[in-house]
Amino acid sequence: MDIWRLLVDAPARGAWNMAVDEALLEAVGRAESPPTLRLYAWIPACLSLGLAQSYQEVDVLRLNDRGWDVVRRPTGGRAILHVDELTYSVTAPPGETRVQGSVLESYRRLSGALLEAVRALGLPVEIEQHGPPVSAEKGPVCFEVPSAYEIVVDGKKLVGSAQARKRHGVLQHGTLPLHGDLARITQALVFADEAAREDAAQKLLARATTVESVTGRIVAWETAAQAFLGAFESQLGLCFERGELSSGEKARAEELVQKKYGHPDWTERV
Repeated sequence: MDIWRLLVDAPARGAWNMAVDEALLEAVGRAESPPTLRLYAWIPACLSLGLAQSYQEVDVLRLNDRGWDVVRRPTGGRAILHVDELTYSVTAPPGETRVQGSVLESYRRLSGALLEAVRALGLPVEIEQHGPPVSAEKGPVCFEVPSAYEIVVDGKKLVGSAQARKRHGVLQHGTLPLHGDLARITQALVFADEAAREDAAQKLLARATTVESVTGRIVAWETAAQAFLGAFESQLGLCFERGELSSGEKARAEELVQKKYGHPDWTERV
């Protein structure tokens, strides 16, 4: 069994969460840090935009009224409202067997672990085999349509993931909505009128779901995190050692918050 590092982080702002993921990618790529599974959460709620998504889709006034943050991810895809969820990230060098090959090949391997994690929570999930490519652009909301190798329940998307592949490494991160109203995200996006906003909310609820909606109970973040850990160990042949950010990773993350993820030049770049 290969040894990876496990990071279990306290809830943090969106800019910090994205900065840490990129700092990990850089450190892992330089072989300064081992491949890493990171489990984390967000506070306050944060709207994250895909790498190429237009900032003009954000309803800034509504966002600010609710006290929500906004950040741009280093990965593609569409908008996600991060709240009441477990977020995971995997960072590994390109030669690591679990992320070798194409985006879809590595998605498929990691999806096996995600599938087992959610099944351990008592959900009758399966892997979407024939969705659109993971890079396909759809509407403004990430959870509108499941892509290939994402996790679904009765055709409704449950776990959404995105991946960035750099010369020095691979970053994949994704979310498991635990409870709450998925349609809240429509309050943070621009629509032609309120009828269009309501229509988008209803379509989203028909195409995506949460752990609570499926099981009828709220699963604690810590319970979901333990399920992820166990599934990654059993399905990917890994042994985890609990760790912390190195001093170099922390310093780099702080720099990335100041110069990138917490700066409008990045957030509003498109």
